[in-house]
Amino acid sequence: MARETKQEKLFYPLDEVCRISKLDLKLIESWEQEFYFLNAGRTGTGKKIFRKKDLDIILRLKSLLESEGLTLAGAKRKIELEFGLVSKTPVHPERLKKTLFQIRDQLKDIASDLNKL
Repeated sequence: MARETKQEKLFYPLDEVCRISKLDLKLIESWEQEFYFLNAGRTGTGKKIFRKKDLDIILRLKSLLESEGLTLAGAKRKIELEFGLVSKTPVHPERLKKTLFQIRDQLKDIASDLNKL
């Protein structure tokens, strides 16, 4: 007796995400702008695709907003906790600033090197 195993997809086109979630394309795109953790990619032809994790987040967001009546901010906090998106230890602002300055300096060096070519 052969057992059929359905492989889970790695990526879902936007239209399929809309169909699975029963959400409007514009709403999903607005959530993508609102929530930093939704990361759609693009195919070589420019079609928007989502990872399985993004689809799971979209489905959970829908549930939190519709069934549990949370606000966008409340849903965001809940998603961050449930999906482990919150850093356990906060980073001190001065350390962040120092890192950003280092990155800026490195980018300036790269730009300078490119101008010499």
